[in-house]
Amino acid sequence: MSSIKQFQVTFDCAEPERLARFWCEVLGYVVPPPPEGFATWDDFNRSQAPEDQGSWFACIDPSGVGPRLYFQRVPEGKVAKNRLHLDVRVGTGLVGEERLAALEAECARLVPLGAVRVRLLYDGNDSCIVMQDIEGNEFCLD
Repeated sequence: MSSIKQFQVTFDCAEPERLARFWCEVLGYVVPPPPEGFATWDDFNRSQAPEDQGSWFACIDPSGVGPRLYFQRVPEGKVAKNRLHLDVRVGTGLVGEERLAALEAECARLVPLGAVRVRLLYDGNDSCIVMQDIEGNEFCLD
């Protein structure tokens, strides 16, 4: 049995491009080139049936290391806590006040982008800030 080498993370959402661009800002990801045969994403969308326009979007790690993020429009809204979430690793290797300061700085950067701070988990040594993205999906600054 061979091992899987790549995976993507898929988000169900209301506004795929808007949410993808938010996560590009959070993670330093970029929008990939439009599908082959199209000069721009707008050109691609105009080629689709009206009901399919803007139905999905993606972003990629420019270094090629991280997974592709795929955003697909779904009709239903978010109704419960995520069973899976992303941990944005900004405090790796840091402890105590130094770690907390790094997390707080990243939180301060993300809130103007539309992220919502939910709560701080801090025991004097280890810390994590629980947040929500622009569609209410939970993630952590870790």
